[in-house]
Amino acid sequence: MRLKNSVAVPSLPKARSGVRGLDEITGGGLPRGRPTLVCGSAGAGKTLFSVEFLVRGVEMGENGVFMAFEETAAELSQNVASLGFDLEHLVATKKLVVDFVRVERSEIEETGEYDLEGLFVRLGHAIDSVGAKRVVLDTIESLFSGLSNTTLLRAELRRLFRWLKDRGVTAVITAERGAGGLTRQGLEEYVSDCVILLDHRVQGQVSTRRLRVVKYRGSSHGTNEYPFLIDAAGFSVLPITSLGLQHRASAERVSTGIARLDLMLGGGYFRGSTVLVSGTAGSGKTSVATAFVQAACRRGERCLYFAFEESPQQLTRNMSSIGNALAPWRKQGLLRLESSRPAVYGIETHLAFMHKTIRVFRPAAVLVDPITDFTESLADNKAMLTRLIDFLKMEGITAVFTSLVSAEMHVDQLEGGVSSLIDTSIVLRDLEREGRRYRALSVMKSRGMPHSRDIREFRITRRGIDIAEDQPSLSDSPRLRLTARISDPSAPRKRAGR
Repeated sequence: MRLKNSVAVPSLPKARSGVRGLDEITGGGLPRGRPTLVCGSAGAGKTLFSVEFLVRGVEMGENGVFMAFEETAAELSQNVASLGFDLEHLVATKKLVVDFVRVERSEIEETGEYDLEGLFVRLGHAIDSVGAKRVVLDTIESLFSGLSNTTLLRAELRRLFRWLKDRGVTAVITAERGAGGLTRQGLEEYVSDCVILLDHRVQGQVSTRRLRVVKYRGSSHGTNEYPFLIDAAGFSVLPITSLGLQHRASAERVSTGIARLDLMLGGGYFRGSTVLVSGTAGSGKTSVATAFVQAACRRGERCLYFAFEESPQQLTRNMSSIGNALAPWRKQGLLRLESSRPAVYGIETHLAFMHKTIRVFRPAAVLVDPITDFTESLADNKAMLTRLIDFLKMEGITAVFTSLVSAEMHVDQLEGGVSSLIDTSIVLRDLEREGRRYRALSVMKSRGMPHSRDIREFRITRRGIDIAEDQPSLSDSPRLRLTARISDPSAPRKRAGR
């Protein structure tokens, strides 16, 4: 209940859809006892959405009716079995009714003027047989196929929606998208209390799926486009719910996995913070990042590693050469490696998959290596990273991202589009002196902590990352003042690994 001018105003009753993320966007679910229109082009996922709405409803104690006008009950059961939905079992246990209605224009002409009375009788019987609280009609175009009388069509559409409201069922009605509007008839969206648009688009030969709540009578709702994923576990929608910056800020420190880098940061990363490791090719970004993974696993914390350039086997082999053994942690279940090429899916699909994997695995630390492989468009990259970073912060997960930059880019320009989202930024560089190459590391920024701003030489050895030591004269200083010491280039040194 909420108060308006000292008068109690009842909130709109809602029925949870059961679709992950959608209830968050709609503020609780679909309007209870009212019709919701789900529209989209072919292949957008309308039927799968409505089936999940019914199956999740059964899990919450609300039986349902699925009335199909295009697929038989056997065809529908077979099609959704890949999502783990056993419709035949639900039908056998009297929790669901799946009814196929064949509509032929020739038969309509033989029986006279078009009328939905027969449909109401059939649908009402199905509802009463299982005590259904949820109803799906898929798709409404088939119901009115071949009907040329626009006035009659509009009248019957209104009557259908009114009948569903009078029965008090929460209904989902699917509709094909029209050429110049949301639907082919151009009326369904006006008589529906809630309209959800599913979009399946292809850009740069890569397909992406997006969902948008076009309208919702009597309720506030998210109005943006949200990426969604259809996989073996069904629908999952990825909303931006953490942009209010309400996440907690922990004062606990976690080790970077490199002792002298911990000193440069005054104790390590803040737990739940976001770290960006930037550098040119071969500067050691993956080596520095996997040192953090190693440290997290040693603490007994789960770590999730998203790799977009190397396979799990290749990463395991390469990192073992510098003392970062990943294989034992994978066997113990503390480390999970997920590898894929960025071009396989669109940005939104990658993001939805990452969210879902994080929710299932529940890691304390996440590594994304690298973020620059997703897209060449800085705007798209920043939008994706904003969603991912906010989600990780809300979950209290410490995240490390690596980023490839060009040698010509100035240090102050590194990842300018996303630098404001990052808590700690570490820059790696390749330096040349007297015919030899050196690696250097610096902390460009680290919010909330005193940290070194020196450029420090480091080496990648068989035992891991070796950063140059502090100057002895500053070791006892009460303030954190670390100065770079570049070793004598003529001095012999061992080199191994990356």
